[in-house]
Amino acid sequence: MSEAVVETPVVEGFAAALVRQVRAQDTHGHWERKSDYQLLEPYIMDKEKRRAIPIIGDPDPDTLWRLELFYGAMCLEIERRTKRMVQPMMKMSHEGFGRMVLIAGRLIVLNKQLRDAHRFGFDSLEKLNAEAEKLIGQAVDMIEKFPAVADY
Repeated sequence: MSEAVVETPVVEGFAAALVRQVRAQDTHGHWERKSDYQLLEPYIMDKEKRRAIPIIGDPDPDTLWRLELFYGAMCLEIERRTKRMVQPMMKMSHEGFGRMVLIAGRLIVLNKQLRDAHRFGFDSLEKLNAEAEKLIGQAVDMIEKFPAVADY
């Protein structure tokens, strides 16, 4: 591992789970020298970056992959907290509109409408963590409310 990675501050909260998910996809070691913050950079989209992207547009494969990684990391965090397997399922139109559903057993623990997927991102790392924690909390609450359905 490079010294640059060791010297960077540690990412905390949900972002750390997301970094683990991204690094797990690096089968050839291309991202070993990248810091956690460099790996999270595509998820951070301030107002200037968002304005630079057209309002109407088709999401590219990299953006769809980032969406899948984000919700996949969320599934792993829900699994860690509830000890129940959770799987994501995404249906997306070519125009960037769709739905992400997280499923535990026969229970839909999260049903999220996706709009403007080509502009997917968060204003800051703190907002990424806050939004993820909110959604994870909702999913965990749903599993706790209906454990028999989640175990089915």
